[in-house]
Amino acid sequence: MYSFEVDKPGSVADAVAALQVEEAMALGGGQTLIPTLKQRLASPSRLVSLAGIAEIKGVTVADGVVTVGGGTVHAEVAREVADAYPALAALAGNIGDPAVRNRGTIGGSLANNDPAACYPSAALASGATIVTNTREIAADDYFQGMFTTALHEGEIITSVRFPVPAAASYQKFEQPASRFALVGVFLARFDSGVRVAVTGASEDGVFRWSEAEEALTKEFRPDALTGLAIAPDTMIADLHGTKDYRAHIVKVMTQRAVKNIS
Repeated sequence: MYSFEVDKPGSVADAVAALQVEEAMALGGGQTLIPTLKQRLASPSRLVSLAGIAEIKGVTVADGVVTVGGGTVHAEVAREVADAYPALAALAGNIGDPAVRNRGTIGGSLANNDPAACYPSAALASGATIVTNTREIAADDYFQGMFTTALHEGEIITSVRFPVPAAASYQKFEQPASRFALVGVFLARFDSGVRVAVTGASEDGVFRWSEAEEALTKEFRPDALTGLAIAPDTMIADLHGTKDYRAHIVKVMTQRAVKNIS
């Protein structure tokens, strides 16, 4: 670590102002940024903590939409959306360990867009809207590659709006030590069709598996995926698995999601 200043604004407006300082970075729950600082992969001169901003915390449910404040921790999401959106609650309740779930925030996860994070798959499969201090961004436009999003410098995620599908399921094949997704598949079934989002597998970050969506919209059963396969070219290869291995697991997790949808 190294020395830096810390600001603790009490409002979104104050946080936005603080982020105008050169080399300032926003700090959500710190579950990604702090390890990054320890490894000296980032070196901001000032951290702007969002932890004390009440206006970006909490969960509301209205008119078939779950709205989660950007500063809401995973544990609260797991508790508060259990009835309204069980698949999202299950996802949030299985992120990391209790320490991570009680510090990490949905806004921090989506802003960082780690290729193995869980929330990006839920946002993309749900057709969510990411709301910032200046605009609203559709999930299909928000995720732009590994660790890359549509956020502008100094922009803050204030909330995320999730349309609630008729049924959904999140299936994660996790790395047992970190509990990050080696492959995670979030499947959401709407009256208009099926959306399938995959995390943990691709070098390009979270993505929609359009062929699976088309097949499952026509015939919603695991066998509908029998003739489909993910091309391994852009899959991640590391000590946990080859490109071919991850491509295979994507299909397996998608079939499990179909079987376990509720």
